[in-house]
Amino acid sequence: MTFRASIRAAMVALVALLGFSFASTAYADSGSVHIRIVKAGFIVGGSGGSGTLTFHGRKYRLGIGGISYGFTFGASETNFYGTVSNIRRASDIEGVYGQAGAGAAAVRGAQGVVLTNQKGAVLTLTGRQKGLIVSADLSGLVLSLR
Repeated sequence: MTFRASIRAAMVALVALLGFSFASTAYADSGSVHIRIVKAGFIVGGSGGSGTLTFHGRKYRLGIGGISYGFTFGASETNFYGTVSNIRRASDIEGVYGQAGAGAAAVRGAQGVVLTNQKGAVLTLTGRQKGLIVSADLSGLVLSLR
C-alpha cells in the first residue's frame, strides 16, 4: 500500500468514525430536572432526596440516594435545577453519578455541577445550598425512576 493510499484509508476511517459518533448523539434528546438533596455526615456522609424529570412533555418522579467518604462535617439541603442531555428515553437518567470535590456552605451558598452516568447521560445542574457543611470528599449519587 502506498503512502497516499494509507492516508486516504485513514481519512475514510476517520470520517466514518466521526459520522457514527455524530449519528449516535443526533438521536439523543434532553430534558429538564429538579432535584432536592439533603446531605449530612461526619467523616462518612449520606444523602437522599427526590426530584422530577420532565422529558417529552411528561413528568417522571426521581428517587435519589448517595454516600460520600472523606472529610465531611455538617448538614445541608440543596435544590438543583438544570438539564439532562444525551438521553433517548427517560430511564437513561437512572444510574450512578460520581464526583470528587471540596466545598463549604454556611447558611447559604451556590453550587454548580456537571455529572455523567454509565449510560452517557449528562446532568448539568445549578442550585442553592443552605445549612452548615464543610466537605472534601468522594461522592456517589444514585438516581432512579419511581
